[in-house]
Amino acid sequence: MSSGFVVDASVGFSWVYQSQATNDTDALLNDVVSGAAVVVPTLWFFEIANVLLIAERRKKLTAAQRKAALKSLEALTLNIDEEGHRSAFRKTSEISDKYGLSIYDGTYLELALRRKLPIASRDEPLRAAAKKAGVDVL
Repeated sequence: MSSGFVVDASVGFSWVYQSQATNDTDALLNDVVSGAAVVVPTLWFFEIANVLLIAERRKKLTAAQRKAALKSLEALTLNIDEEGHRSAFRKTSEISDKYGLSIYDGTYLELALRRKLPIASRDEPLRAAAKKAGVDVL
């Protein structure tokens, strides 16, 4: 079990949308359920809610499946980072610019760097940027 990590929305989505799940994302979910200290920015909740709503609108999920997914994610014990917004205009913007990331992806990388935690992501540009920045990628 991982002792703690930052998780992005791509992994969170895979926890409730089976076609996106992998053995690695399932193992990470098992870590969460087992009590790993998972840290997410407040942005995570908006991204997950948005991607699930889009999936429903595109008829990839029913309304009932979306609501069940939200309820399932809501039941997880996650540590919410309340400090990230303070660095959006400076550190996160600098990281995003340096590594060619969106501010959204830069938010996860800034959090991992600040908390000195590995990051779990399925997003290849974010994974590559994290490796360049010296962050362990799960």
